[in-house]
Amino acid sequence: MRRVPGAEDRVPFGQKVAYGTGMLGNQMFPAALGVFMVVLVKGLSFPPLLWGILFFVPRLLDAVTDPIMGFITDNTRSRWGRRRPYIFLGAIVAGVSYIIMWQLHEENSLAFNFTYFLALSLVFFVGLTIFATPYVAMGYEMSRDFHERTRLMAVAQWIGQWAWVIVPWFWPLIYDPDLFSSPAAGARSLAIWVGLGCMGLALVPAIFVRSQPTTDADNLQELSRRNVAENLRVFFKGFAPVFRSAPFRKLCLATFLVFSSFQTVAAFSFFIIVYHLFGGDAGAAGSWPAWFGTASALCTAFLVIPIITFISQRLGKKNTFLLAQSVSIIGYLLFWWFFRPGQPLLILVPLPLFAFGIGGLFTLMTSMTADVCDLDELNTRARREGTFGAIYWWMVKFGLAFAGGLTGLIMSLVGFLPDAAAQTQETMTGMRIAYSLVPITGALLAIWIMRDYDVSEQRANEIRAELERRRGKTVFA
Repeated sequence: MRRVPGAEDRVPFGQKVAYGTGMLGNQMFPAALGVFMVVLVKGLSFPPLLWGILFFVPRLLDAVTDPIMGFITDNTRSRWGRRRPYIFLGAIVAGVSYIIMWQLHEENSLAFNFTYFLALSLVFFVGLTIFATPYVAMGYEMSRDFHERTRLMAVAQWIGQWAWVIVPWFWPLIYDPDLFSSPAAGARSLAIWVGLGCMGLALVPAIFVRSQPTTDADNLQELSRRNVAENLRVFFKGFAPVFRSAPFRKLCLATFLVFSSFQTVAAFSFFIIVYHLFGGDAGAAGSWPAWFGTASALCTAFLVIPIITFISQRLGKKNTFLLAQSVSIIGYLLFWWFFRPGQPLLILVPLPLFAFGIGGLFTLMTSMTADVCDLDELNTRARREGTFGAIYWWMVKFGLAFAGGLTGLIMSLVGFLPDAAAQTQETMTGMRIAYSLVPITGALLAIWIMRDYDVSEQRANEIRAELERRRGKTVFA
């Protein structure tokens, strides 16, 4: 059954760009945070286990705030729609708190810096939840066409990838002694520009993406103090059909495995380049860590996303996901041979293959989650993009938290010493083994989980046809 696209299914290119600009802000925040977090170890002498705690604890808060925010945005009555007011507020809270969070000084005690950073990071992640949960839900509801959703997410991910082109260059900036007296001073100054820039990008969809007013909507819960008990009842009742959705569970688990395994070793690239390729001389390593991240992001933007978008319209989303993860496994394997001391150019060779892992993940998974929202409406007659988006991205954030804890654990197990001028050969061998083995394991498990995912194009079109018949509208030829 082939669907005839209608005007209501098409998202104008300008709207795709406006939505995608928000994705740049959405990815800049965590990307920048990942780079800045290195300063805590190689700048402020945080032990790896404390570093892992700072990754893990704020994400635990997301376990509570993400689903609550999803319920609130799904049931908001507003002249600006269900999503835009929160996107606007969250962008400001996240941007301002990011700036304050990084005002750390070396003369402060480790205990003070740890407590200060942890407290402010909790505020930052609350702001990020207020922004990101409705922002993601906005994308799910911008189109109901199977392939237009992929095209929308491809544009958004393409724009968002520039975060990973830009952010790696924060490393040489922060560690440049001609610019800043110390890495901590570099982080303090650069955080101001990052916070303001990300805030501006995140505000774009709140201002420019069109949304239908919901002031007169009669199918939403009343969000008020007197209705708290009923809101809580509906809130918890709404989780049951979401968790019962087998396709959605597969999307969440596969994303967790691929993303968390990637993030577990992401910071290792900096340490492997500095300590293994350049013997611990960060000055000699220069901009190579930045080139590594930039080249990976450019491969994703100009190679992976166009190929994924093209193939998915011929092989289907599931098969394209399986293919992308298989290709990434080859890339991770090659890194074992291409991290060679004194030959930094070789680290770029596996990148076109390695990039298919994360590059294909979110382009496809966000589109597939929108398809699952249709399946949920078919079964429950409710639209819960915010709830689905909150749970899906909570899994992403939990994956980041899990990765942070695992990163610190691996670094401790292999004997990494944050203040050492050089690391032992055994330490670097352990990090290099983990750099390939951890993401390969994650990709293989994700492939196994997604092998029988069953929301195909035909099934999605059947679901859409039934939903439109309920509304008395014919969309199939």
